Amino acid sequence: VQLQASGGGLVQAGGSLKISCEASGIGFRTAHLGWYRRAPGKQRELVATITGIGSTNYANSVKGRFTISRDNAKNTLYLQMNSLKPEDTAVYYCNTVRKLIDYWGQGTLVTVSS
Repeated sequence: VQLQASGGGLVQAGGSLKISCEASGIGFRTAHLGWYRRAPGKQRELVATITGIGSTNYANSVKGRFTISRDNAKNTLYLQMNSLKPEDTAVYYCNTVRKLIDYWGQGTLVTVSS
């Protein structure tokens, strides 16, 4: 299983950014996928998840600003982030669980300047 995250960068507060995660080695169409993040000096936290049938769940801190989506034809998971805040600065990781084992991408850094 490989998860390759990309698309991070530097953005001003109030701006938008879309990050991606290309997956291989899994049954992507039925996989339960998620985005997590780790801010400097903090523990990793859940950002959003999406099931194989497209049901989504969001952390309260990003609800209404972030949108998780998937393209099964491209085996790719996305996170559209709008109205970004400095507190959204973190390394963002994509995640899936297969046969009770957690798999993580390498992370992509999102920095929001004030």
